[in-house]
Amino acid sequence: MPPNPYRKTPPLTRFRKILAALGLALAIYVGVAYRIAAGVTAAERVELEGDPSDFGRPFEHVRFPSRRADLFLDGWYMPGNARMPVIVFVHGISANRTTGGMTELAAMLNARGFGALLFDLRGHGRSDGDRVSGGWHERMDVLGARDYLVRRGACPSQIGVIGVSMGAASAALAAAEQPDIRALALDSPFARAAELVNQEVALVTSIPAWLSAVFKPLGVLIARRLYGIDLRAISPEDAVRKLDYPIFVIHGSEDDRVPPEHSRRVYRASPRGSRVWVLDDIAHAGAFSEGKREYADKVADYFLSRLTDGGRG
Repeated sequence: MPPNPYRKTPPLTRFRKILAALGLALAIYVGVAYRIAAGVTAAERVELEGDPSDFGRPFEHVRFPSRRADLFLDGWYMPGNARMPVIVFVHGISANRTTGGMTELAAMLNARGFGALLFDLRGHGRSDGDRVSGGWHERMDVLGARDYLVRRGACPSQIGVIGVSMGAASAALAAAEQPDIRALALDSPFARAAELVNQEVALVTSIPAWLSAVFKPLGVLIARRLYGIDLRAISPEDAVRKLDYPIFVIHGSEDDRVPPEHSRRVYRASPRGSRVWVLDDIAHAGAFSEGKREYADKVADYFLSRLTDGGRG
């Protein structure tokens, strides 16, 4: 006998269908949010390209623990003149200690007498780890690098840090926690990580930026619960407000990954006397590659003004 089209669906059956639909929608929402959290924290390793000997500089291969001693970091130490500052170099996401000319920049500064420590952040290069965190856990890697230099006999007040992109965020967060870091150069920093999540999701997953905004709240919560990442606390803009010395900020005017306004915000939040250098027609983290000598000169001048006897404060 054919079903009666006029028979009403019992209320309990309709309720169960609604519950099933809601359950399916919730499962999809949680699944996509988890994919977002896993995607933006997945590490991507890039092979090293050369070493300081390519630029005629002596170096040592070193390994040292992150400050929490949860993993070990791999790097190179380039000894400088005894009374000169030592600079820690911090690369960006999906990069390593050799990316973007970082080894060459370190070699140029080393030739002027600076000591240099280049290393791979967790989940990058030859260091331990399989997750990235936008600078949150990486700040402990920067502090581990600082601790390693102190154990080697470096004067804490003569240690400076330069970071690029996510490395700049890591450096800023580390400096805010370590008062004896007295010089900080930030290349292409973002102001707040939370503002760029949708864009980063689009880069590492197939989820478009406009859609990821819907799943962002739960994705942030999952990242915190599963991976211990406090996304809202990854704010170089807030970190530099805790410093009591001028910093040096660098950005390219044509940066389409981290808009130049982020660096201007970091600069405006930084202590009096800080400097911002915005370069025309330069893309993300491309300032050194486009003008190596000028870049090295400006960075060297900044660190000398902060970390030598005549410039400490």
